[in-house]
Amino acid sequence: MQTETPPTDKRYEKPEGERRGLVIVNTGDGKGKSTAAFGLALRAHGRGKAVKIFQFMKVPSARFGEHRMFEQLGIPIEGLGDGFSWKSQDLEHSAQLARDGWLKAKAAILSADYFMVTLDEITYPLIYGWLPLDDVLQTLRSRPKDVTVVLTGRRCPPEIIALADTVTEMTLVKHAFQAGVPAQRGIED
Repeated sequence: MQTETPPTDKRYEKPEGERRGLVIVNTGDGKGKSTAAFGLALRAHGRGKAVKIFQFMKVPSARFGEHRMFEQLGIPIEGLGDGFSWKSQDLEHSAQLARDGWLKAKAAILSADYFMVTLDEITYPLIYGWLPLDDVLQTLRSRPKDVTVVLTGRRCPPEIIALADTVTEMTLVKHAFQAGVPAQRGIED
């Protein structure tokens, strides 16, 4: 490892524009997309901002670690799906759940009741053709000016990336699963 001298000069000038809601995308094959989105939700909640999280692939009865903690903190989180496609017993039913869930998420975005709306794992129903991309794009464009929307999932459509204000691509370098280590409670659920 090569060390470096800490910077002593400010590396940027403060932007002059007005504060407004953002479209933030966490995509890529690496771990951390949802985790980063949940961190933003916690940060906003900590500032007294209203937050709502929709999980497009999780079942409504899911009790993963994030559900337990968000419940304790009073952050609403809602599963909209029936699990990942390889677990589905009926893909048309899964698609209908995604469409119904999108109507809830769209209403939350357009209501202006929330500072931040997180659309966790929304890219999957988009790339499977279960959700109309044009409607999602139009909703993002027409949302109230102070509403931030965070979208997560692999292979985010390029049209959303082009519209977004901030895009982070998580790159897989190494994952324990590749070495035969199963998912760990508290790390991946």
